[in-house]
Amino acid sequence: MSSLLPRDSSRLGELRALLFDLDGVLTPTAEVHMRAWSRLFSEWFAAHDLGPYTDADYFEHVDGRPRFDGVRAMLAARGVTLPEGHDDDSPDTETVRGLGNRKNAVFAAELAENGVEPYPGSVAFLDRAIALGVHVAVVSSSRNAVPVLEAAGLRDRFEVVVDGAVAAAEGIAGKPAPDTYLEGARRLGLTAEDCVVVEDATSGVEAGRRGSFGLVLGVDRGAGHDALLASGADVVVDDLGDVVDALGATRDSAGSGSSGDTTSSDTTSSDTTTSDAEDPS
Repeated sequence: MSSLLPRDSSRLGELRALLFDLDGVLTPTAEVHMRAWSRLFSEWFAAHDLGPYTDADYFEHVDGRPRFDGVRAMLAARGVTLPEGHDDDSPDTETVRGLGNRKNAVFAAELAENGVEPYPGSVAFLDRAIALGVHVAVVSSSRNAVPVLEAAGLRDRFEVVVDGAVAAAEGIAGKPAPDTYLEGARRLGLTAEDCVVVEDATSGVEAGRRGSFGLVLGVDRGAGHDALLASGADVVVDDLGDVVDALGATRDSAGSGSSGDTTSSDTTSSDTTTSDAEDPS
């Protein structure tokens, strides 16, 4: 049925599930990540005479990617190649994994000190969807997804969390590959065509389009409407509160009811996600 609907916000009233990115979509943790990345690369670039790190670097090379992929991409943009290293490299180690672990330590400290409040419009959108019986999942590159959801008071709303820990454990390719979003749909017992991907990063939007999802809804938190549309978004909004009403007032059981295919073993990610967290931004 969804293939017959126009690729606009009217699909929100018909499709059966919402697959949310986390950072920048549900919570402003992207701001925390941006500060952590800036601190990491500003110091590292200065020490290696590589010029200044900018917000444009963040959006072009880091935003939406798994943490170590972001390190690799940012270094490559400056013509630098480092040894890959190992997951347990100390933050002082001059490897891709060491730099990623250094960034994560800064992020964890920021989150512990300041917490995070979810976007009010995103909470309104999420809660309306849940009230209508729409399935919801978080699909995040971050290994910090569970602690961030808990800090924001949102963890109990989600049937499924596919995060960086799940992707690493199961060998699932990260964004912009569609695989993590496809896994989120599978764990809900649904097809890609049944689901809306909700993303603020161009890499995540590209993943949604490459996965042939029913709708790709972009949320502009700084990437820009044009960039999100060019990457594959069908609709771009400034805030999810703008499309709460598009979800409709009621749903019939055929449109959004339980598929009956979801099992308890498939519906949660690993919660051991704090010390070696991998984030997308």
